[in-house]
Amino acid sequence: MITEKHEDHCLKSCSAHSYIRKNWLGSIVFPFSALLQQSEFLDQTEVLQRAQIFKKNCKAMFPNRRIITTVFNDEGIQFLVTRYIKALNPPQQLLDIFLHNSNATFDLVARFVSLIPFVPNTPDENDGSDIWMTSERCISLAIGNKEEHAILLCNFFLYFGKKALVLLGTSMLEGHVAYVVTQETNEYLLWNPSTGQCYKQFDPFCPLKSIDCLFDDRNVWFNIQQNNTPMAVFFDYSKESFWKELLPKNVQGTKVQSIQPEEIMYFETDKSMVEDLRNRIERTLKSKVMEWRPKHPTRWNRQCTFILRQILPKLEFGIGSFVSCEGDNEFERILQFYWVTGFPIQMPYTDVQSIIDAVYQTGIHSAEFPQTEFALAVYIHPYPNNILSVWVYLASLVPHQ
Repeated sequence: MITEKHEDHCLKSCSAHSYIRKNWLGSIVFPFSALLQQSEFLDQTEVLQRAQIFKKNCKAMFPNRRIITTVFNDEGIQFLVTRYIKALNPPQQLLDIFLHNSNATFDLVARFVSLIPFVPNTPDENDGSDIWMTSERCISLAIGNKEEHAILLCNFFLYFGKKALVLLGTSMLEGHVAYVVTQETNEYLLWNPSTGQCYKQFDPFCPLKSIDCLFDDRNVWFNIQQNNTPMAVFFDYSKESFWKELLPKNVQGTKVQSIQPEEIMYFETDKSMVEDLRNRIERTLKSKVMEWRPKHPTRWNRQCTFILRQILPKLEFGIGSFVSCEGDNEFERILQFYWVTGFPIQMPYTDVQSIIDAVYQTGIHSAEFPQTEFALAVYIHPYPNNILSVWVYLASLVPHQ
């Protein structure tokens, strides 16, 4: 501040001395990295605008095909979908189970992703206002939408060095879906994150009906092939006559920072909590089965229940057949005296009511034949971060005579 001071004996018209005085208001630190990001911010704004135009042009060509180029994160900031793709570590527990079988490890990782509960279905067309969480957030909250599951699985596959992309399309069973496509030596594999199942491109049992869009950490490709069914699609997205790309090749080489973390931290699930939950589910289901049979007595076969409890843990990793080696003779003995009907139910844990509904829908409890007995076993396999795989086996046993 500049102040002027007149001598006391001098009139106002006299010359005055000017003094400079500094009043400190505060300070601000502006990191040099922030300066560097300003140009990136301007570039990203141009890219986001380009993405909207690209999407509009693609929709004009094929209105019914799916394409997502930009989304908002959980803080309301808009990003290109490519920034969600980055190699991320799966739980170490999964990597230690099949040390010498990489294919079994890939299957297990896909299964782990499928066990993360899904958010309730929302309208598929939401005017481009999709909100996606990071993979770390999806894991910590143990919930995610279809696209977040696919991104997580894709990032896990990238950790193993696989060539993987997220695929947007439609399914005969699930409607709008997000799959992961991996490029193997001589073929492409299509992975469904909601079930953990893997299909070859030409598998007639693959429920995928259309392949509309692909994206990885570098670009977004829109399928402009007339026939977009899995068996007819050419996955070579370098061919401009097959795929329309969002970013030109000179921009693809510019590496933009991912919004994903460097790594995901996991915590071990409390086994005592899991055992308490298993007991609660088993008690509840037994009570429900008796409640669903108000006109008939409900008898429980302890021997069969014991055998089923031995079988269920082996089914989690697909080792062993339906009849365990230890329980083989005992189960054969039961089959000599009873006609056994039932099957194991496997589902991710969300709440007890969902398990009750699944068991009720089997109709096993409705057996009216006299002298019918029942066996019930529940097994919960814990994965990190309270992600649980629930197995329930309800069987009815009718004497042969």
